[in-house]
Amino acid sequence: MLQEKRDFKISIHIATSLPLPSERDHLRPRIDLIVFMIDIKSKCSLKNVEASLAYVDARFFLGKVCFLVTGVGRVNCCSIEINAISKLGEAYCSPVLFCELELEGVRVATAQRLLRMLQICAGLVPGFSALSFSLLMRNSADD
Repeated sequence: MLQEKRDFKISIHIATSLPLPSERDHLRPRIDLIVFMIDIKSKCSLKNVEASLAYVDARFFLGKVCFLVTGVGRVNCCSIEINAISKLGEAYCSPVLFCELELEGVRVATAQRLLRMLQICAGLVPGFSALSFSLLMRNSADD
């Protein structure tokens, strides 16, 4: 994602679970988007995300959270049902993106999509808010 062209500064913090350590709260930049990554081959991955959700402020579920499901190109190796992940997205009113990170084209397209979501969530797209984007994503998924 950091290699994609953009006209804004991006800072990525990777954590294996939440909550984040509180001793660095005063140094942490504003969080505009939380992307929960779920490896479709790992039930532990889903359980970790589900446990971490309890530590996210409810305001983030107004368009500033999404779930990125990786490994979808190997459906025969799935340990998690797609339906369970879709229900998670519905329960938290958050979009679910499916991708195969091993395919460069898909990886680049996913990075571009996440960057566009980040721009919207950070308020860098005039006239478009994270909440309106979230509603648009939900409505298009329902069609």
